[in-house]
Amino acid sequence: MAAGLAMTAAALAASGARDAGRTGGAAQARAQAQARAQENALSRADSGAAARRERRPVEMVSAPVRIADAGTVRLLRRGDRVDVIAAAADSSVPGGEPPEARVVAAGARVAEVPKAHEAAGAEGGGALVVLSVPRTTAAALAGVGTTSQLAVTLC
Repeated sequence: MAAGLAMTAAALAASGARDAGRTGGAAQARAQAQARAQENALSRADSGAAARRERRPVEMVSAPVRIADAGTVRLLRRGDRVDVIAAAADSSVPGGEPPEARVVAAGARVAEVPKAHEAAGAEGGGALVVLSVPRTTAAALAGVGTTSQLAVTLC
């Protein structure tokens, strides 16, 4: 594409020089303006291609996550998409208000649902599910998993 634009610019510049002798400076000015426009388009195309080459795919990792409600995990299948929601583990909020909840991972893909006996957790109940998420999301899940109860909703 770049070579084609350069050839077009050169042809326009050459035809403008030929026309300048017949019609005066106006044709030459138009040809120069067209050549500059072609060069600008060429440089924009080159910079866009460089930006596309520099983009790297997001690295996905497996994140084991303990979901508070084991029954919900039994509904999940490999390939499902879920949102992971964190709520404060201490539900005794003054005034009887429900704990603040926030979405930690949106649209995460379920990579694996371990069998009930493999996923059972004596230390806090719930059940384990393995999600495929970007590395930064995995870190966020690990962090909130230590201080919050996690729930999932199917997308």
